Amino acid sequence: MFVGQNPGSVAVCHPPCGHFSAVPSLVFQVDCVARLQMGSIRAATPGENGQCFTLAWLPSKPHQYLAAGFYDGTVSIWDLKTTSVLQRVRQGRVIKQYPFHSFLAHDHAVRSIEWCKADSNFLVTGGSDRRLKFWDLRRLYEPINNIKRFQSTEISWLLPYCGVVVAQDNCYASHGLCGIHYVDSGFLGYKPYFVTPRKGTVWSISGSDWLSALSAGDVTGEVIVIVLPNLNVHSINTKRPANRRFPIYKADFLPHAPSPPEDPHSGTELPAGPLAESSDWDHFKPKSFRAAVGRFSLVFRDMDLRNFHHLPSREPVKRMHANETKGDLNMERVQLEGIHKVRFNPNLDSYAWLASAGHSGLIRIHCIQGLTSPVGWKLIQERSALFRAMHEEAGTVRESDYSPEVQHCVVQV
Repeated sequence: MFVGQNPGSVAVCHPPCGHFSAVPSLVFQVDCVARLQMGSIRAATPGENGQCFTLAWLPSKPHQYLAAGFYDGTVSIWDLKTTSVLQRVRQGRVIKQYPFHSFLAHDHAVRSIEWCKADSNFLVTGGSDRRLKFWDLRRLYEPINNIKRFQSTEISWLLPYCGVVVAQDNCYASHGLCGIHYVDSGFLGYKPYFVTPRKGTVWSISGSDWLSALSAGDVTGEVIVIVLPNLNVHSINTKRPANRRFPIYKADFLPHAPSPPEDPHSGTELPAGPLAESSDWDHFKPKSFRAAVGRFSLVFRDMDLRNFHHLPSREPVKRMHANETKGDLNMERVQLEGIHKVRFNPNLDSYAWLASAGHSGLIRIHCIQGLTSPVGWKLIQERSALFRAMHEEAGTVRESDYSPEVQHCVVQV
């Protein structure tokens, strides 16, 4: 587990164990085994780079590069398999490792980093200076593309595209452009493509390379999935983009009063029933989680994901389109329905599973069964048959007959 720390470093620790069951959770004291350090051995001073805000592990083999973005705008990249005595120093039981690349990427904090899955020489960074920069690690004196438009919250770089999908905070978004955009890296020279509008801030996005789809969770409590078009051609050829997105679920924050509560100001009892139906609702907007406990509820409205027949006429889809144009976003209370993290399962045999977590602390998992295709099912069967064949063959061969190539194949699977 990687933990961002104040003195401009990242600690690599053994993760603690916890059990989500009736028994009490177990708490362990972790031992630090490696520390990813900034700067040189003598020059790095505590607090020089500030907090580490984002980490990105190279998703393609051999998975040996780790990039980190810091508060002062610095991006550092470590080679975790290096044997260089200048980058890897042992001090007692802890290994201090220094980056092979460290450069100033932004004028302020680096909020997000994403690697290009097709080529490990390229990555993209988003910072608090509202800039989105594409970098070639072989020429770091200037970015490949530098765009200043909005405050990005998370970035996703899907495998078949030469650009990234960016979620944004709506604080700097112009009228009509609040939502999710696809931004070309500069190779094709296309203008940004407006993927989908969102009424509030989009906190998290996640892409699926198997589905060419994108999931998003926002402050309004809605989780949606967008099936992306072919973005390697000009976006003017994309027809009917509104039919490419559909909701997974919507979390609604509803007040209620199971028993008549007392007004904290006057001491009088409030009428029982939904507070939203009374004129007293404006006086009881909770400002914290503690103030909402026992008086408010989260209602999750899920969509049937087994198929997508007659999709535009479904009630959840109609509600999603209505919220995009005239949704009510109340910023005077705590946004307990907000979704802060969404993630697609990256594995082939579980690519239709989607996990989401919100401000309330609840984690929900959905299977988008309607997106499974005959091609994907065929790939799963082929990989499963190959996996079984390799292990059955390995069981019949003597240990002395294993060659290094066979051992390598077994380990990779």
